[in-house]
Amino acid sequence: MERRFFLALVLTGVVVVLTPRLFPAPPKAITASVDSTTVAVGSTPATTTTGAPAAVQATGANSAGAAPRSAATIGATAQTVPAVPAETLTVETPLARTAYGSIGAAPLYVQVDSYPALNAPTGGVRIKHGTQALLRYRVISATDTIRLDALNFSAQRGTATNGDPTVTFTGTTTSTSGPVTATISYTMSRDTYVSTTAVRLTGVPESAFLLVDLPRGFDSQEADSAGDLRALSYAVKPVNKSAKGTLFTKLDEGETKLESGPLTWAVAKDKYFLVGLLTPEKGGTPFSEVNMVGGPREKKQARLGQATVVMPLKAGAATFELFAGPQSWERLRKMGREFETANPYGGFMQPVVQPFSTIVMRILLWMKKVLGLNYGWVLVIFGVTIRIVLWPLNASAMRASLRMQRLQPELTAVQAKYKSDPQKQQAEIMRIYKDHGMSPLSPLSGCVPALIPMPVLMSLFFVFQNTIEFRGVSFLWLHDISLHDPLYILPLLMGISMYVLSWIGLRNMPDNPQAKMMSWMMPLMFTFFLLQSAAGLSLYYTVQQIAALPQQWLIANERAKAKATG
Repeated sequence: MERRFFLALVLTGVVVVLTPRLFPAPPKAITASVDSTTVAVGSTPATTTTGAPAAVQATGANSAGAAPRSAATIGATAQTVPAVPAETLTVETPLARTAYGSIGAAPLYVQVDSYPALNAPTGGVRIKHGTQALLRYRVISATDTIRLDALNFSAQRGTATNGDPTVTFTGTTTSTSGPVTATISYTMSRDTYVSTTAVRLTGVPESAFLLVDLPRGFDSQEADSAGDLRALSYAVKPVNKSAKGTLFTKLDEGETKLESGPLTWAVAKDKYFLVGLLTPEKGGTPFSEVNMVGGPREKKQARLGQATVVMPLKAGAATFELFAGPQSWERLRKMGREFETANPYGGFMQPVVQPFSTIVMRILLWMKKVLGLNYGWVLVIFGVTIRIVLWPLNASAMRASLRMQRLQPELTAVQAKYKSDPQKQQAEIMRIYKDHGMSPLSPLSGCVPALIPMPVLMSLFFVFQNTIEFRGVSFLWLHDISLHDPLYILPLLMGISMYVLSWIGLRNMPDNPQAKMMSWMMPLMFTFFLLQSAAGLSLYYTVQQIAALPQQWLIANERAKAKATG
């Protein structure tokens, strides 16, 4: 089998699958609905968008804390908030500054100054969505819905025994069964982006559930707001299965999607930051389900979504961990519960792509830590290292290809001689292979070295989509290796180097029109593929091609000598 033809088939499939992801219809830039650096304090919000259930038939929870047997259709409906003065309370840790609103007792935004906002000249990232709270709480039972997101709470600061800051909100309301007192407390970790959140209610039925609405979207603070918009998604982690992601765009407007429990965590995220709820590692009760609803479209792109996490109340209480911060791979991994898979890579190929992406990510982070170099140089060294590691395998495959060329005349003669006797033909072919120390599978060995780098390339493609470690990293003329090369130097250089590599490989080879066609078609395909890809991906693959030139040249010379002596 012609190696380049086999490789072309594989790469063509890759391009067909990935091109729609790389070149969707370009959405408009995101326009923040409020000032990008402030949140209104002391204002009276007129309305709030919530995910209040359209219909709930709670029939009780079993001992495992299952959701109501008649599932709630949880959609987004506009609700009027009582006209009471809203107050804001800010809690600061070494990593972040979180603002909480008295109405709803939920975080309004999380300020992360260690990550600069790339769409503004100064200032750090503020994780928020307009003037809406990041979370919205409600309680449902068989007879009532209690909207904690519309309740005015009083706040009290405190300090945990380990020194972590705390804030406790208390509010009262009434339900069909009588008065209800709600207490929502947050304990902010000083060295992580996690707040342990405890919700306790008195006066609610035993068979009640807490509903927590995740953010409906995020204000983009990236230089590439369109790419940030495309990354908007929800993800969940079933207890005994791999994480599953749902892009906002994958849900039609008004379309519902139910992720049944038990679930370990649920997140809302953009390209680099996320807000997630996790069940406590020890003794935590899994979430019952997550209900998602598609948001409105603008030129086929969804800017809004809706996701509601349902968790059982045990004796009127529920506890979860709230993570609001950067998608730093190391930090997410230290959280446990496979939280580093909050970015489920690869779609239907996730079982293969996700583990490989994790390996590649760990290698790059290790190289960065050990070498202390810019990530651009890390990618250069990584690309060269891959070629050095593959050098013996490539050499063996290329020499096997040379032996096949010498063998081909004998095989052709046997096929012609015993054309009418297939059994004799097969026996003679096997004899020829054995005499030359080869097998019928030897031609396939030439494909393996060419295919081995492909999982790395695909893994890097997904890694560059959400890895915050590459965000805003400059290298040479590139101001950000997570964005495409603005001058298109790397894609063009890669295409040229790939063509030269193919041209050298065809030297002293028998004339093959198919191989000649592939020698220019493949560089064109890959150049097109990399034009709008992350510059770091282009850098890696360009280095790969250039590093392969010396070996290709040596093998071509060896082929020439063999041809001269043959």
